[in-house]
Amino acid sequence: MPLGSRIWAQSGQTLRLSAYADIDALDPAFYQNGYNVDVMNCIYTKLIRYKAGREWDWELESAEEIEQVDDTHIRFKLKQGLQFSGDYGEITAEDVKFSFERAILHDSPVKSDWGPLDHVEVTGRYEGVIVLKEPFQPLWTIALPYGTGHIVSKKAVLDATDDGGNFGMTPPVFSGAYVLAEWKSNQYVRLTRNPAWTGPAPGFDEIRILPMDDTKTAERAYEAGDLDFTQITLSSLAQYRQDPPANTTIEEYPSLYYVWLGMNLDNPALGDKNLRQAIQYAINVKQVVDAAYFGEAEPATGLIAPGLPGHRDHSAIPVEGDLDKAREFLQAAGGPPSQPLTIDTLNASEWTTMAQIIQAQLAKVGIPTQINVQDSGSFWTLGMESEGDRWKNMQLVLNRFSMLPDPYYATSWFVSEQVGIWNWERFSSPEFDKLHQKALSEIDPDERAAIYRQMQDIMEQSGAYRFLTHEGSPVMYRDSLEPALRPDGRPLLPRFSGSV
Repeated sequence: MPLGSRIWAQSGQTLRLSAYADIDALDPAFYQNGYNVDVMNCIYTKLIRYKAGREWDWELESAEEIEQVDDTHIRFKLKQGLQFSGDYGEITAEDVKFSFERAILHDSPVKSDWGPLDHVEVTGRYEGVIVLKEPFQPLWTIALPYGTGHIVSKKAVLDATDDGGNFGMTPPVFSGAYVLAEWKSNQYVRLTRNPAWTGPAPGFDEIRILPMDDTKTAERAYEAGDLDFTQITLSSLAQYRQDPPANTTIEEYPSLYYVWLGMNLDNPALGDKNLRQAIQYAINVKQVVDAAYFGEAEPATGLIAPGLPGHRDHSAIPVEGDLDKAREFLQAAGGPPSQPLTIDTLNASEWTTMAQIIQAQLAKVGIPTQINVQDSGSFWTLGMESEGDRWKNMQLVLNRFSMLPDPYYATSWFVSEQVGIWNWERFSSPEFDKLHQKALSEIDPDERAAIYRQMQDIMEQSGAYRFLTHEGSPVMYRDSLEPALRPDGRPLLPRFSGSV
């Protein structure tokens, strides 16, 4: 149904919510982190999207039809009449081809999302075939419904860039239900309805997203009436269960995030594996997690959360650690380092608490540390070579990555080619890389799961990782709001409805 025949729902209403960091990349072929994808879901369209609800599944968005013809060919047909903003006209299969191939052609940091993509063959104005070099299981769980699956206008991007490359924070065109009306760095993102949008009408005239490093700050903002939806900390969950704010719904979702302490293998102070193993065994994960999340989160056994293929029932290093073993490894390393090791952490209450507990645990075996607390703008470029030489001085780092419902999304950031990009530990294992590639095309689900368990074993054996937790994803929102959420509690903003 064309836009002109619709009546906008809840005219004049603004949906307000928080994000754990400010946006920093709005090009789908070069996106960074889930908070950018939350915005991209609003301003671009995809062939398919995640379904809202408690089970992971997908549904059609801009595609009228899509099917896997064989292991390496996926045929699609676009809905007719979908428009780009401005004067860029109708979305066509040529735009799909251009959008999907850009990450590969320009050697994007997130090109791994597309795995063995070879090309997209255009067979008609609205039809095409995605052609893979080999089978790729995560196509339906990551590539198409997430960041790199968003569609941009070929003409608009070529008009805005010399070679069709990264347009960064200045989208030349929009294809979704909203447009980026205003962005004030570290203050807010303002999205307004796209007058060119011909799909289902979004529920709100405007969406405002406020970046807040610390979720505790978001909780206070919600209680003050400044937010309509927010994630809440696990440390506050018991209190909110007992005494929720007025007219508020509390919901709990399992999380796919993974949190770990990483160690920079290329820093001279951490070059001895015995020292790294001493650190691993000195950390009592249960104590760290209980202190940071008030008993509302479970210790992790690896990168991959329960319920996903490749989850390990147990880690090689006991959750409680082993101080005697830690001291043995430290003695084999020739004693503690001559200078305190640094622990870099994000400026949020959970992170600083975890850093302080780890600092105290390492001190028990004689390893001194210093905590460096950083805001999100500084922290998220810490290990990137493209941002200068800061990575050389980084030693221990508390980190958390977002996750999608396929183990490939967890392991893809730790392959050798990600060293200096998102692989901040600078971990490089030919065996790990080989297994990573093998798992992409493995059809047998049991064998694929076994491969991912083996990969996590290799990471742990390197001494560069101490896996901590997958957290949890509780949220709260106004009773009058009807949120659309992924099974891990992440918001699907264009599909929010109700009133605020």
